[in-house]
Amino acid sequence: MTEIAPAQQRGVRLPRTERRVQLLAAAQRVFSENGYHAAAMDEIAEQAGVSKPVLYQHFPGKLDLYTALLESHVDELVGTVRDALASTTDNKQRVQAAVGAFFDFVNGDAGAYRMIFESDLRGEPAVQAAVDRATSACVDAITDTITADAGLDEDKARLLAVGLVGLSQVSARFWLAHHRTMSREDAVSLTATLAWRGIGAGFPLQHPPQEPGAPGH
Repeated sequence: MTEIAPAQQRGVRLPRTERRVQLLAAAQRVFSENGYHAAAMDEIAEQAGVSKPVLYQHFPGKLDLYTALLESHVDELVGTVRDALASTTDNKQRVQAAVGAFFDFVNGDAGAYRMIFESDLRGEPAVQAAVDRATSACVDAITDTITADAGLDEDKARLLAVGLVGLSQVSARFWLAHHRTMSREDAVSLTATLAWRGIGAGFPLQHPPQEPGAPGH
């Protein structure tokens, strides 16, 4: 989430987009510290330096605010994974980058990853839809890459993509929960090696990379 400068105090008029970013940043702090049920709109407004009416102009209720914040984190995660896949045409490095994207997301903002992977509001349809999108959009991106490069049909490629997403997500969360007993680099390397030996060795590149001179895998 974007940090809000101290100068953005109560009474300062901001463009609607900037105000929304400010409110989401304040909400992130309050939800992370207190959890959803104990978080109060009064405290979020105070953290943002706005009046409650201003807060309610942007978000009609606490659930609306929570869902908007969750959606922003989902967009961040999906964008990170897509950027990782697009960062190279070397498939071994792609696997490493995709795994690393999950580790970076989990390690970057504990409040963000907990809202997606450990939300206690999954009974709410809007929350569940956002949580489902976090996984499905990442799976879609990886499926497209595997289908294009390994020559598999979509069903097989999707199953492999689900496996890679699940392996990366669970491994990253385990690494974080166990006090980072190894470095991020070592943890990503171990996880990526496991994935690559299954995907890379079992399903070699079927088409040459588009970039001249780039290795296939």
